[in-house]
Amino acid sequence: MPLVTVDLRKGSTDPEVVLTAVHEALVEHLGVPERDRFQILTEHDARTLRFDPSYLDIERSERFVLVRVTLSAGRTTEAKQAFYQGLAELLAQRADLRPEDLAVALIENTREDWSFGRGQASYVELPPEAWR
Repeated sequence: MPLVTVDLRKGSTDPEVVLTAVHEALVEHLGVPERDRFQILTEHDARTLRFDPSYLDIERSERFVLVRVTLSAGRTTEAKQAFYQGLAELLAQRADLRPEDLAVALIENTREDWSFGRGQASYVELPPEAWR
């Protein structure tokens, strides 16, 4: 299960478009099940979302979007790169977001680090077919 958090400037980009694009890219490029959608989006003003507008010589605008995805470890570098590229393309098409205004951080953990309820280590105690 990925847990997605998105931070963006209030009024800069349609939140639903961003959340849908992130989920579609996760499903397509990282093999996430379609119904596995847990997302948090926070809209900020300039005081609560700060970023370097030219870090690594990438010129960012006030439409900057930060996507963080916590997910179980195991994806290849190539799959991660495809995810970054695919998400950037979807957001460029659907939200007119420049690729320079998108930053993504993948935070990996292990399957025993997830509980979806009942006090269970869900991915340890439930059979894999129940995850899909």
